[in-house]
Amino acid sequence: MSAYDSPSTERIRIAIQKSGRLAETSLKLLERSGLSFARSKDKLFWYGRNLPVDLLLVRDDDIPRLLLEGMCDLGIVGQNVAREKILDARRSTADDDLDELATLDFGHCRLMLALPEQQAYQSPQQLSGARIATSYPQLTRHWLQQHDVEAKIVFLNGAVEIAPSLGTADAIVDLVSTGTTLRANHLRAVETVTESQAALYRGRSTLSSDSAALLDKVVQRIQGVQQASETKYVMFHAPRAELAAIAEILPGAESPTVLPLEGQSDRVAVHALCTEQVFWGHLEALKSAGASAILVLPVEKMLV
Repeated sequence: MSAYDSPSTERIRIAIQKSGRLAETSLKLLERSGLSFARSKDKLFWYGRNLPVDLLLVRDDDIPRLLLEGMCDLGIVGQNVAREKILDARRSTADDDLDELATLDFGHCRLMLALPEQQAYQSPQQLSGARIATSYPQLTRHWLQQHDVEAKIVFLNGAVEIAPSLGTADAIVDLVSTGTTLRANHLRAVETVTESQAALYRGRSTLSSDSAALLDKVVQRIQGVQQASETKYVMFHAPRAELAAIAEILPGAESPTVLPLEGQSDRVAVHALCTEQVFWGHLEALKSAGASAILVLPVEKMLV
């Protein structure tokens, strides 16, 4: 029996969305980070099989509360939800906060101000005294305060986009991805309140030194998987005399590895880890600089 199998071992808990647009991708991220779970029948609590790391599957707006109350140690949730709940918690406890450990590059959306299509828009100041329907009252209020605007916030838990047509609001603040729902309700987005994507958050729980070390290991793995998805390994042959110019072309690369080519003293093999996106334009620039046999490979895992 390993130390991780011991009944006395403390366990850490990760909360993710049980269903919705972040659920499947969040679970795949954890699995790619080497975490394996025994799935329960009710699908709300999954026991960690290979590490003492358990998974809670809950509503997305419950995740920040579980983290703030120390009931979970890590959580994956949209920034829009986390920021809304943090602002709400600060109404009673001014220093409530969560540590955002990493953005995860999925679940992208924008919380936007939208008006009826026929209504002109110049600036937030024209909203003074208006009724604004939203499911994100704290983020909306915070944005209005930033612009020194006083307006009435109408809280709706769903179907925000129909509020203007019902006469219960003059404008809305809602999540927008494609804009199709807005157009169907004769609304148009005019300004971004905040941008959002899925992020990894640390809770307010207190951990032993062993559990804290395990949490750091899990976070490092998740960050490594995330960084690997954005990283490419680039290999090619190039003129030795053009190495300085070629190094400038490689996106997000540290000093590349340069290897001699058998029987070609004027040419070398170059291997580089590029931590930024590699586009066709980069490859064409490399070829123009004399590179050949250019190969771009995905990176599955990495630790830095």
